[in-house]
Amino acid sequence: MMVPAGQSIAALKAAIAGARVMVVGDVMLDRYWFGDVERISPEAPVPVARIRKTDERAGGAANVARNIASLGGQATLLAVVGDDEAGRSLEKLLQDDGVNTSLYRDPQIATTVKLRVLARQQQLLRIDFEEKPSHEILAAKLDDFRRMLDDTDVVILSDYGKGGLRHVYDMIAAARAAGKPVLVDPKGDDYSRYRGATLLTPNRSEFRQVAGDWRDEADLVARAQALREQLDLEALLVTRSEEGMTLFRREGVVHQATLAREVFDVSGAGDTVIATLGLMLAAGLPLPQAMSWSNHAAGIVVAKLGTATVLQDEVFATRP
Repeated sequence: MMVPAGQSIAALKAAIAGARVMVVGDVMLDRYWFGDVERISPEAPVPVARIRKTDERAGGAANVARNIASLGGQATLLAVVGDDEAGRSLEKLLQDDGVNTSLYRDPQIATTVKLRVLARQQQLLRIDFEEKPSHEILAAKLDDFRRMLDDTDVVILSDYGKGGLRHVYDMIAAARAAGKPVLVDPKGDDYSRYRGATLLTPNRSEFRQVAGDWRDEADLVARAQALREQLDLEALLVTRSEEGMTLFRREGVVHQATLAREVFDVSGAGDTVIATLGLMLAAGLPLPQAMSWSNHAAGIVVAKLGTATVLQDEVFATRP
């Protein structure tokens, strides 16, 4: 369902309800332990946290899928988890959030878990458990990816560097051959593996790692456009924290200031940006308008604690 640029909110909601987005990438279970600190350990100069409450949330590519579902779209998640308790907990969280899951269970690995200990709304410690999935599991996932493209409007590849996107170049090629836009949240300093994608969404520090430091805004534009052309991308979206976000296309540059009124926690903000962007493109919006909605959604999610999502009602309470 195509929606004109001046569409009503009702028409946009209807288009979103029919929009199908497939998310592929590294998933993880975010665990939060909340407590109080009243003393220092006699064993070592570290605080002792007395845990009062625990929480679990779907993170990484799973959080991208959650954001799509919470905005009213149809999200399908293709990923690898371990054959363990954390993997089962992650799947249940996703299903409860309305995400269609296609999770491969690799008995050779443990599901990636990030455990955060917090006291008085401050993070004291993070402990990571992670292993890379096996080649055989990833090959099987690639076969299913190709089969699922027919029932997809937009593909989002969410790379957290955990090994789940080893075949990312083949996925991009398959999706583009099928005529499906491919949005990538990149990782690392080698973006050649993402060549041919529709759009990349690095944040400011990630872009600097690849393009180098820039002297001024004109130098930033030159470096961004050069990278876009080098990688044969239709667009490059650089999220710039308090400076907003900038979209680089052959047609020119579009910049939007940040809309965040209160910044409480930026973790997962990139997930919200690419989820909203992909969903709005799947709903038929042009890229600059989809960018406006993603900037609007990001301004909402950074006011929330931890790996969070934005709700459709929150986003549509005001227009960007």
